[in-house]
Amino acid sequence: MTAAIVIAVDGAAGSGKSTLSRGLATALRLPYVNTGLMYRALAAAAIRAGVTPDDEPGLLELIERLRFTVSDAEPRELLVEGFPPQALTTAEVESTVSAVARHPRVRAWMRDRQRAIGATGAVMEGRDIALVVFPDARVKLFLRAAANSRSLRRASERDTHDPAAIAEAMRARDERDARTNVLEPAPGSIVLDTDELDIRATLETALEIVHDAWPESDA
Repeated sequence: MTAAIVIAVDGAAGSGKSTLSRGLATALRLPYVNTGLMYRALAAAAIRAGVTPDDEPGLLELIERLRFTVSDAEPRELLVEGFPPQALTTAEVESTVSAVARHPRVRAWMRDRQRAIGATGAVMEGRDIALVVFPDARVKLFLRAAANSRSLRRASERDTHDPAAIAEAMRARDERDARTNVLEPAPGSIVLDTDELDIRATLETALEIVHDAWPESDA
């Protein structure tokens, strides 16, 4: 069993995971770890080095050079050495990340690194945190939202005026991701529908869930 407090937040892209996870981490004074950035960093590194997404040995060589840390200053968030945030959200990275993430040995490396990062407690955001990375997390949340809501949210995050292109990119991304791991709530997860709850209500609901599971917290 995990002794540290780990809050697992899973869900599809654009479901509101990042906003909720960052809010929970701030309220609970825990590090915020967006595990998707780790796969995006590998995709960006592969693009930079000219390594194809099908080259698992090449990707494994690249992955050993990646450095992931958690910042000391508040807010304590995952840092990816050598890649500014904007380099991890390009259309090329978006179209490549699912392909690099599908390899079993790549996912195993990421899983072990994610466990190490979250070992002392964190709010961990991803697609399979509660299923694979921290199945014994104290709190497991699964965010669900309709496709149109997700695309509008992601378009806002990317500051684009072409939500239709974002919607198509997300549909394609969903199809690619589903070939690697089917997106579903882990046993014991509490599902939150972010179509029904705004940002504030989602955070307040999640904090109530955390307090019920972790009464000694300040939630």
